[in-house]
Amino acid sequence: MDEKQMLDLATRHAQYEAEQKIGPLMETLVPEPEYGFYPAKLRMHGGDLCKRYYEQFFTDFMSKVRGHKLLNEWVSHDSVAQEYDITLRVDGELETHRVLGILFAEGDRLGGERIYASERATRLMAGCVFDEFKPL
Repeated sequence: MDEKQMLDLATRHAQYEAEQKIGPLMETLVPEPEYGFYPAKLRMHGGDLCKRYYEQFFTDFMSKVRGHKLLNEWVSHDSVAQEYDITLRVDGELETHRVLGILFAEGDRLGGERIYASERATRLMAGCVFDEFKPL
């Protein structure tokens, strides 16, 4: 895959995430995607768990989002990295978290993502599926 194709794939994935379209979003991923969460050193593996992650992400996490800002983006032939700040309202208080997400290709789809965020941000993103994550 060249850089343009990689960016197009990552952009589609992000668009479906923003639009909360679980079916098309899952189609951007390989059947058994792998997500890694750092520095917590946790992993989420498999289509079923990934789908449940996104379902709760849409219903719970996204309802907390009050703003986000893309700070930087890097593109290569096999990955797209995005650094951003995301502001959430949690228990009546605003919290801003810095997140670095690296989407990586596997064939013509995304193989998953490596997410660098605080444990608090990771727990908020993962919600009820956090306890199903495994050590890396």
